[in-house]
Amino acid sequence: MTEVVATARRSRITPEREAELYEAVLDLLREVGYDALTMDAVAARTRSSKATLYRQWGGKAELVARAVRHNKPVKVGEIDTGSLKGDLHALTLRADDCEMEQNAALMRGLAMAMHGNPDLLKAFREHLIEPELSEFRHVLQRAVDRGEVRADNPATGFVVHMMIGAFAARTLIDEQPPTQAFLLSYIDAVVLPALGVPTT
Repeated sequence: MTEVVATARRSRITPEREAELYEAVLDLLREVGYDALTMDAVAARTRSSKATLYRQWGGKAELVARAVRHNKPVKVGEIDTGSLKGDLHALTLRADDCEMEQNAALMRGLAMAMHGNPDLLKAFREHLIEPELSEFRHVLQRAVDRGEVRADNPATGFVVHMMIGAFAARTLIDEQPPTQAFLLSYIDAVVLPALGVPTT
């Protein structure tokens, strides 16, 4: 029942307008960060009423989580190249190096904000983390079904951790932004061998 009400509540804004609002939210996040972002600023930037924003999304945390989810050009579950290596490479190639650098900075700021904001963490778990984990499990299950990965391989439970770790550690350790070339080489050198998948 709650889902039906929420869907009806959100249906008043066209997909085009929704995408425009999400883009404005991401621009503001990059400019001022989560803590300084206000619904007043979003309303002003998008020429919306604050009442409309609250009616549609309920609050800042929900709006930000949905904006980040919407920003992903291709969903993990939509990728099916016929091989796990192809799927992971295609996943990496969803965004170019410039987009990756922007997204890495954005996610670092949001990760810090989540530590002190349970509403933001809850919204991210609901709209981003859990859906992506579910989609990743589907990609890995296809690899198991194809016989590429053994069902009892313990590394299957850590693929997402490995991918996120590489993305985050690139800046922390190497003081460089993540790039397609770095992540593709990481997949071939670390992730696929851990899963017992040939890289050639």
